[in-house]
Amino acid sequence: MALVRLSRDYISSCLTEERDMARAGSSSSPSTVSAFVGSLPAQRRAEVEQVLSTVRRHLPAGYEEVVSKGMVVYQVPLERYPDTYNGHPLWYVCLASEKSYLSLDLMPVYGDKALASRLNEGFRVAGKKLRMGKACIHFDKADELALDVIGEIVAMISVDRWVQIAQAARRR
Repeated sequence: MALVRLSRDYISSCLTEERDMARAGSSSSPSTVSAFVGSLPAQRRAEVEQVLSTVRRHLPAGYEEVVSKGMVVYQVPLERYPDTYNGHPLWYVCLASEKSYLSLDLMPVYGDKALASRLNEGFRVAGKKLRMGKACIHFDKADELALDVIGEIVAMISVDRWVQIAQAARRR
């Protein structure tokens, strides 16, 4: 696998995204994944469960699943990497239910052109349209996603490697 490179722009964009999500969140947000999923309308719940299932099947050991800022987050526990840029756990993958769409954030894709190309190619081969920001894939239904390539990308970076990438980005 090619060396994954992150930049200060990536860290800055993550800070901005977290700040925006914190403003959008409410104190009545569900605090567990099952409560988060259960709070969704039935149709949206089915879509979220399908994506969560893919992520869980492919997620390397060591990441923890939590609800943070009103979304499901797979993150590096603070016990494993406490020296983050903001004092919060290092996020790896996030799944949010926005007002008019769902969003799957694959953090490593933003900092790695090879992963971004793999994601684009996977969607192209699957005949799916990739609606994506910097690291966020927007979708309405799980069948709009190339879940096989998403699973492949989720599986690619161990917790130790993700921590190394974050540490290297901070040294720049």
